[in-house]
Order: sequence, then structure tokens, then C-alpha cells
Amino acid sequence: MTDRIELRGLRFTGHHGVLPEERVQGQLFLVDVALDVDTAPAADSDDLTRTVDYAKVAAAVGGVVTGEPVDLIETLAQRVADVCLADPLVTSVTVTVHKPEAPVGVPFDDVVVTIRRPRS
Repeated sequence: MTDRIELRGLRFTGHHGVLPEERVQGQLFLVDVALDVDTAPAADSDDLTRTVDYAKVAAAVGGVVTGEPVDLIETLAQRVADVCLADPLVTSVTVTVHKPEAPVGVPFDDVVVTIRRPRS
């Protein structure tokens, strides 16, 4: 049985993109993560150590987004997935990275990349 813990709309300023001004100015990134986890042991014991601490996940995701710049949000999504899968209780993760201020050149609502990665 797999349950899911989701964090939606995590907001960070990052300096990712292929254009020099994106690296200098930075912009808003929103990240959603869905962690597949068996929550039954935690529910039975009411013990945080038997589940994923989503505050720690949020901080780790923030460290990735505010950290070393990358050109592509695909790369950023993969790095977020990697930090989520570092928790041994996470069996798979779905990561969505939103870049609502991307320099697209036409009116738009959002640029989004979503990836799903299982534990290998």
C-alpha cells in the first residue's frame, strides 16, 4: 500500500535559466512535490520518526531551488526529486516546477515541468 504526502506551492526565488538576466535578477519558482510513502506505521504509532518530515523536505527543496543555478527547469526538477528520494521512506516522487515569470515573449500563465521518479 502506498500513501501520498504532498507539498504544494512551495515558493522560492531562484537564479535558473539560460538567459544571463535570469541568473542575475532571479525569479519566482513554485514547486509541488508528491511523496509516495507508507504512512500506516506513523498513523499507528503517532510518531513523526516513522514518516516523512515534510518540514525537512520543504527546507531541502528550498536549498535546491535557491542553490546552484541550472539552465533548465528539467534539471531543477531532477535535483528536487533526488533530495526527496534521499529519504528512505519515499518510494517514489512526483515533482512539478512552475516558472511563472519565464521570459517567453508572449502572454502566458505558467511554464511547468512535471517528472515522476521511482526509487531505483
